[in-house]
Amino acid sequence: MEIKNSVALITGAASGIGEATAKHLASLGARLALIDRDLTQIERVRDEIDPTGARAVAIAGDVTVEEDSARFVSQTLEAFGQLNIAVSCAGVIRDGTLLNIDKNTGQVSRKLGFDKWKTVIDVNLTGTFLTLRDCAEAMANGGWDGLLVPISSVNKIGQVGQINYSATKAAIERFPKIIVGEFLLRKIRNIRCVGIAPGYTETKILQDMNQDALEAILKDVHLGRLIKPTEIADMIAYCAQNEALNATTVEITGGLCFPGNIAK
Repeated sequence: MEIKNSVALITGAASGIGEATAKHLASLGARLALIDRDLTQIERVRDEIDPTGARAVAIAGDVTVEEDSARFVSQTLEAFGQLNIAVSCAGVIRDGTLLNIDKNTGQVSRKLGFDKWKTVIDVNLTGTFLTLRDCAEAMANGGWDGLLVPISSVNKIGQVGQINYSATKAAIERFPKIIVGEFLLRKIRNIRCVGIAPGYTETKILQDMNQDALEAILKDVHLGRLIKPTEIADMIAYCAQNEALNATTVEITGGLCFPGNIAK
């Protein structure tokens, strides 16, 4: 796919991987629909893209709301007349173990709150489903070359304290194979699906964490540092340009290993 003059819709575009992807695709000549709940921040991203000459629109809303998802796509088509790339970056983390045990009584003192479970499922999994479904509908009806990019995580393998997050990322890792298989069944040949599974990435949540804990994480990364959001953005652009990439999820982790030096 030629990125120049393509149209990309990016959720979670107000920060992190979403913001980096928007700016990188803009630098390659794409037109952007920036989606996030935080209108102030996506307007900031739009304003930072504008001087490059790339066109971008900021659209506020919630990826978990079906009506908002349809509106994102509709407003993108109104602005640009087509849709080629959909990157579902909107995501949240609400960590916690299933059970906590009181040291004195040996009894359960706390369990993972249903709100923490539901919020992560709603945003990460349902939000991704709605975004990809509605963008794919537009691409299929329009007949444009399309690429769907769901964002998984290396912690799809299962991370202690992240039963909610890992569950969503494990499910999303399977999306490309299922979606492309269905597209072949339905004779939809113009849309590909490639997932991205980042490792520990240089976003605000990690930059602000306890630095001793961060150093411990980096001991198990062969590259010796966090992945930069711009590196993930570059991989997404490569997936758009290389049409042989399809029906798979690509890990970009810097060589993240388990303790004991076996790569995850």
